[in-house]
Amino acid sequence: MSNLRISEVAALMGVSDDTVRRYIDLGRLTAIQLDSGRKGVDGRELAEFLREGAEAPDPGTTVASSARNRMRGIVTRIVKDTVMAQVEMQAGPFRLVSLMSRDAVDELGLEVGSIAVASVKSTHVVVDVPES
Repeated sequence: MSNLRISEVAALMGVSDDTVRRYIDLGRLTAIQLDSGRKGVDGRELAEFLREGAEAPDPGTTVASSARNRMRGIVTRIVKDTVMAQVEMQAGPFRLVSLMSRDAVDELGLEVGSIAVASVKSTHVVVDVPES
């Protein structure tokens, strides 16, 4: 188990030492006594605190996107394992398959029958020439 000095906690969080001390004063983090006699924070507690606060902020409504190839379709199949997921969509005559994290599927609320938009970036498209 790691016990971290206030300065180490601040560096890991990208905040000042004073901010960490305020979190302790507010009860958001628990101070422990380190062997050196200084205050610190238990590493496991810090990890949990950071994990809980890691939710991405709502991006709001966008008015434009760099993706040019966007296809609206319906989710036809989802296969999840413990970390990753495979999402299949049908957009008109096109079958699209996306690999993403299981967390992304859950956060988006995707399920078979969901309407979704697939965005395809041109750097990941293979172009073939058919026989004449």
